[in-house]
Amino acid sequence: MPNQTYTISELASEFGVTTRAIRFYEEKGLVQPLREGQRRVYTAADRVRIKLILRGKRIGMTLQESVEVIDLYDPQHNNTQQLLSLINTISGRQARLLQQKDDIDDMLTGLSEVLGLCEKALGKRQKKISATPKK
Repeated sequence: MPNQTYTISELASEFGVTTRAIRFYEEKGLVQPLREGQRRVYTAADRVRIKLILRGKRIGMTLQESVEVIDLYDPQHNNTQQLLSLINTISGRQARLLQQKDDIDDMLTGLSEVLGLCEKALGKRQKKISATPKK
């Protein structure tokens, strides 16, 4: 249905976002809905752009990264540039997340060590206190 149109409320409901979020994308020039008086009318192309922007957001891409990849769409050349750009963006994001995961694992190990030392020291104190004769 290439001539299908959507209201802002329909898109917000479909994608689980607020109408304000969609208006934000419009303010940024990412979608250009048609106007029927005061009413916004979104095309199938607008719907796809919003869907791709939200997909990029879910995988941690910035709005700018998502738009750069979306704007490279070129079906006449098998979208090679778009796919290469997406691979590059995702690979970089993945590497950063894996590094953060390693950093978190290191911090958790350190916290466990300190927690164990504190509990051990507290346990020794508790034994000392209970071994002290009562007056």
